[in-house]
Amino acid sequence: MRFITPVLMAVLATTSMAASVKYNGENRGKPVMPAQSNAKWATECAACHMAYPPGLLPAASWQKVMTGLGQHFGTDASLPAAEAKEITDYLVKYAAIRWTSSAAPLRITEGQWFKAKHYDKKEIAPAVWQRESVTSPGNCMACHSAADKGNFDEKSIKIPQ
Repeated sequence: MRFITPVLMAVLATTSMAASVKYNGENRGKPVMPAQSNAKWATECAACHMAYPPGLLPAASWQKVMTGLGQHFGTDASLPAAEAKEITDYLVKYAAIRWTSSAAPLRITEGQWFKAKHYDKKEIAPAVWQRESVTSPGNCMACHSAADKGNFDEKSIKIPQ
């Protein structure tokens, strides 16, 4: 060990630690659920739809979503200020960091990652989104049975008929 310099030790420690850490809700570019959860986020968001993993949007998007809860996609989803702040802080802390666009879309379906996975390769026919079992691109759980746990693994996709 006496041949390893302090700088090399620091590099080795950082490298091995980085391999196991999920950065702001992302692990190798795939959105995942952060290790830390938030009960208010899970309860409030899941009351109407799946509580989308924070890593699906950048921080600027989550901030826009949370400041617009009075008109949340046609619904008044207003929360007391303290609850809204707590949920916003959680979403922003674990938001996507690999975002090459300056855009801050309000919908996950308008994000780069979603488009690349669902539209760009033209693997999913537009008619799939219209199926009664799917209803919309925002219904992740229709095809990704563990989406609510942040698992969007392509090996577990089952597109309903």
